[in-house]
Amino acid sequence: MLNGKRVLLIIGGGIAAYKSLDLIRRLREQGVSVTVCLTSAAAQFVTPLSAAALSGNKVYSDLFSLTDESEMGHIQLSRSADILVVAPATADIMAKMANGLANDLASTLLLATDKRVLVAPAMNVRMWTHAATQRNAARLRGDGVLFVGPADGDMACGEYGPGRMSEPLEIVAAVEQALAKQAGNGPLKGKRVVITSGPTHEPIDPVRYIANRSSGRQGHAIAEAARDAGAHVVLVSGPVIIPDPSGCDVIHVETAEEMMQSVSASLPADIFIAAAAVADWRVAGQSSQKVKKDGGAAPALSLVENPDILASVAKRTDDRPALVVGFAAETEKVIEHAQAKLARKGCDLIVANDVSPGSGVMGGDHNTVHFVAAAGVQSLPRMDKAAAARAIIEKCVSLIGGRAS
Repeated sequence: MLNGKRVLLIIGGGIAAYKSLDLIRRLREQGVSVTVCLTSAAAQFVTPLSAAALSGNKVYSDLFSLTDESEMGHIQLSRSADILVVAPATADIMAKMANGLANDLASTLLLATDKRVLVAPAMNVRMWTHAATQRNAARLRGDGVLFVGPADGDMACGEYGPGRMSEPLEIVAAVEQALAKQAGNGPLKGKRVVITSGPTHEPIDPVRYIANRSSGRQGHAIAEAARDAGAHVVLVSGPVIIPDPSGCDVIHVETAEEMMQSVSASLPADIFIAAAAVADWRVAGQSSQKVKKDGGAAPALSLVENPDILASVAKRTDDRPALVVGFAAETEKVIEHAQAKLARKGCDLIVANDVSPGSGVMGGDHNTVHFVAAAGVQSLPRMDKAAAARAIIEKCVSLIGGRAS
């Protein structure tokens, strides 16, 4: 489906820019017309001549080219393409995008476009994990910018970790997926997907509550991946501090009971994915006033079980989704516990992961998931949560194929 498409490729300044030359070649092999914009820093790593030779088109770098600007070239360039790809996307480019800056040709093109934007981050691991970069990435995702990578690996600086730019063929696949969604031809086109995400907060009194460390990053990433696959997504989110994914219907809840009510009201659906870390118990008889210390014994909390959202959806008889997916966040015997949960809940697939101390999964950016189904277990390598989300949706697509809606 890439044949005849037009890609505006913005190459940022980093050692990974050498991969962008191969990316141009790979896109051209698929029949894509590639126009290249080089940042001034990128020109220190790859030459305009090499980019022009591979793309077969003029290479742009100067915002104030009088010939081009007499025809508002930066506007035309940004809107004549089918998609903009930033590879490598440096920390500087991402910061400009997230904050709406436009002080060079690349940032101006990105601000002036009305097309989808796909970024392939590449930077030192410390830069990628810095709070500022993570804030910028979260804001960009919330704005609808698509991400591919970064991958874990050795850095040119000698360090190891997340920050390597995805390989050219991975970026080509991400471009194809993005354009399929843009054309409304994703594999989940016409499907309704209901997803839960984040923790629940179960009040003890007006000040305190029972909760867990879930950040909602994985559930929100799954919502974005389902959206990009063409689905109509309803996201039921517990209390999180990350932005709502654009293009999704988002329902905000606090407690497990509220989440249960919102899920029930959102059905029927073709797929239900229970990614939220729902509190198993709530306090019976929540205090209407703050519980005070009086120097005596600590107050006893009487707990009652919360509704089992996953099991209740999986066991519906009238409007059960064609595919019901649960999560198993475990600290030991991950596969064994997930297999038992699959049978107990009555769902079709369990996505199991290890959330033990030191795993960095709860609240972190990476995950290692295992698909546990009646047919067997499929284990995936460690990857960022956006990549894990895409893998989960791809698994759902494969499972729902041929099933009645």
